[in-house]
Amino acid sequence: VKLEESGGGLVQAGGSLRLSCSTSGRIFTFGTMAWFRQAPGKEREFVAAIRRSGGNKFYADSVKGRFTISRDGGKNTEYLQMDNLKPEDTATYYCTATVRTPSGPTAPAAYDYWGQGTQVTVSS
Repeated sequence: VKLEESGGGLVQAGGSLRLSCSTSGRIFTFGTMAWFRQAPGKEREFVAAIRRSGGNKFYADSVKGRFTISRDGGKNTEYLQMDNLKPEDTATYYCTATVRTPSGPTAPAAYDYWGQGTQVTVSS
């Protein structure tokens, strides 16, 4: 199973980007998919998560109201629409997933599969 992110890039503060994550390989539908990010010198942090049905979504306080997570569950594909970007959003963004439905979807240890990451840089 391989996850692959796309859509990162350089954008000015206040701008928008849309990240995508596609899955290849044989696997059942993921119970939970999520996005994490990691800035240089900092720990990997939770950004957003979404359950299989797409009805339950979770967001870090720092991105609530600005980022929107969505998924095409039938294809194990997820998206992250990022609006009103700020310089502090600059990081490498990682797609992640698990076939389970962890009660704590904000912990990196809850996930089994990770992408290689895509860089998002927001200039001031």
